[in-house]
Amino acid sequence: MQKIQVQGIHHITLVGADRQTSIDFWEGLLGMPFVFEQPNLDDGQQSHLYFDPGDGRLITIFTDEQRRPSSTPAPQDIGCVHHLALTVSLATFRQVVERLDERGITHSGPKDRGFMDSIYFRDPLGLLIELACYRFTPPEGVPMGQVMLEAHKLRLARGDYNIQEIHLADAIENLTRSSRQSLSDDRSPKNPY
Repeated sequence: MQKIQVQGIHHITLVGADRQTSIDFWEGLLGMPFVFEQPNLDDGQQSHLYFDPGDGRLITIFTDEQRRPSSTPAPQDIGCVHHLALTVSLATFRQVVERLDERGITHSGPKDRGFMDSIYFRDPLGLLIELACYRFTPPEGVPMGQVMLEAHKLRLARGDYNIQEIHLADAIENLTRSSRQSLSDDRSPKNPY
């Protein structure tokens, strides 16, 4: 028996309300270019809008002009989506509170997640959206998940509750040492002063 090995997220499709609400939110608030539209090929009464979040993937929305936005929180029952997390830069993250406030959008304020910072708010349809900013950049050629795995191992070995910046820094050092060769026989930390 073999696995069905996936290689990433192809796209995420959400059920939207009317077309303009989707365009105003995904492009007008979050800056994702509206790149493609066609009928929903399984239901011709709906339109299928495609937005580019900037990472080579797509977020798509099924819209129907008969549906209206409802700010009632989306269900978070078993099998439902809890939230959708989107990456923002540190420069953008530092502006999120002000930019949500100027639109009157209720939000959580910045949340310290140890390895990243987050702000939560609801889209016009009640879906919980997280804007997240990592506190680290992985070494060139090392996937983000590999840094997280190494930081997790360090956290567990040290008996710490959650991943913190010290785990990330040490994970990056370990991964750099293991992925890059050196002419030095001793690559341990030194004090040159």
